[in-house]
Amino acid sequence: MSLPDTDSSSLLLYIGVAALVVWRIGARIRRMVARQALTRWRPRLTVLLFAFSLLILMAAEIAHPLNDLALLIGAVIGAGLGVYGLRLTRFERTPMGVFYTPNAYLGIGLSLLLIGRLVYRFVPLLSVGDLKTLTANDFARSPLTLALIGLLAGYYLTYAIGLLRWREEVPEAVAPDQKLM
Repeated sequence: MSLPDTDSSSLLLYIGVAALVVWRIGARIRRMVARQALTRWRPRLTVLLFAFSLLILMAAEIAHPLNDLALLIGAVIGAGLGVYGLRLTRFERTPMGVFYTPNAYLGIGLSLLLIGRLVYRFVPLLSVGDLKTLTANDFARSPLTLALIGLLAGYYLTYAIGLLRWREEVPEAVAPDQKLM
């Protein structure tokens, strides 16, 4: 049994991270249309997954400073959008629990932007036919792709941290007529 070469392993890493991101985007889009219960574990899981994904991508691109810079710039812009998204979010506490309704346009728009870019980059790679000849550079050659991944990761990281902070400030039990907007 031979070990996979570095380029194939890197490609698998990118595909794995992209699959994780697309899975999270799909889950997020489905939840964007309605009020959501604010649990204690979901935002923590989001922080862990997106922070880990960013660190893995930064480490994978360490030899390409322009790609790391694009990823970092995207994450910073995404963090700013996350703060803006938190301001647009409607929070409420009820006897049934703590809920929030995110701004659907912002979250869905960012998600579709990244999905469109990933499809734009990945479909031509699949048309090559022989995936063994592809390298990591074929998938994430563009700093723009990494900037969009960083944008989304920064947004969701910041948004999840904001949810956690708000959750810690809200008491569990409230009067039936009490709402927080």
